[in-house]
Amino acid sequence: MPELPEVEVSRLGVSPHLINNTIDNIIVRERRMRWPIPDDVSLVVGHKINDVKRRAKYLLIETDVGSLVLHLGMSGKLRVIDASTPLIKHDHVDIVLNTGLCLRLNDPRRFGAVLFQAPNAALTLFNNLGPEPLTDAFDDNRLFALSRGKKSPVKSFIMDNAVVVGVGNIYANEALFLAGIDPRRQAGRISAERYKRLTENIKLVLAKAITQGGTTLKDFAQTDGNPGYFAQHLNVYGKKGENCEVCGNMIQSKVIGQRNTFFCLHCQR
Repeated sequence: MPELPEVEVSRLGVSPHLINNTIDNIIVRERRMRWPIPDDVSLVVGHKINDVKRRAKYLLIETDVGSLVLHLGMSGKLRVIDASTPLIKHDHVDIVLNTGLCLRLNDPRRFGAVLFQAPNAALTLFNNLGPEPLTDAFDDNRLFALSRGKKSPVKSFIMDNAVVVGVGNIYANEALFLAGIDPRRQAGRISAERYKRLTENIKLVLAKAITQGGTTLKDFAQTDGNPGYFAQHLNVYGKKGENCEVCGNMIQSKVIGQRNTFFCLHCQR
């Protein structure tokens, strides 16, 4: 599943091809996505794209009459290609530009979304989202205050979008390892000092992943590319049974909140 860094890299990759160009057409081949694609998406046709922003894992393609809101779901990919490029299986939506290019959404599992947001109107799915993790609005004081009395595992706590958006499974595992915190510990029993360390490492692992993903930006304009995913060094995620690179002990795995969780019993307490 694409996580926040992958979505941010998608935004960076498609933005130069979209901003200041006009949407000539919206071609919807399959409306049955996570939510049915509304007819309102056609309202942006004929209008210039002013900006491409991100909120959590949603991309917002902004025009004067409203925004297209895109979500990649579990398997969605975006490519900027010539509008005449032959279709492949699961090419569900084209946003056709006046330049002859189009932004094409391919989504085999159809858990993605294409929605319309009117100017100054808030989509209900944004109502309960917490702050962006790479902004000043997300800090250790907030994390510590919200954790008080929480009996849920700290990993589940930091993956709660009402607490902070975009800390997905991979990066929750990695941040907790770097902060030296056992992911199974109750969120309410972790000190303010340790939350300060955790906040710093959440920001660190996400920023580092976005930087690493910058090497793939050219892939968004390749017909046969696989954009949005990139190799990165991981300390614990997916490494059950391997030796910890820090201490040499075997990395453990446990399911927490229906997600595989990886940790080192020696390095994390």
